[in-house]
Amino acid sequence: MPVHVPSGVCSKQIQFDVRDGLLRDVRFAGGCPGNLEALGRLLDGMPVQDAIDKLVGITCGNKPTSCPDQLAKALSDLREG
Repeated sequence: MPVHVPSGVCSKQIQFDVRDGLLRDVRFAGGCPGNLEALGRLLDGMPVQDAIDKLVGITCGNKPTSCPDQLAKALSDLREG
């Protein structure tokens, strides 16, 4: 299960799995627990590229990024690497 350490956000770690091109088991450590659990549930089973397209560029308050944006970056890095 890939582990991503986000930057510029409250969450300290993002874990997820990709099986057959679908995003599974998204979990955030830290951050806003209810919102991030809901995000993980909504993303479960979504094609990776669809998740990236929906999440990239989302900001949080005055921050230039967000937990969803950091997940999109982690997924993009995984696809590129």
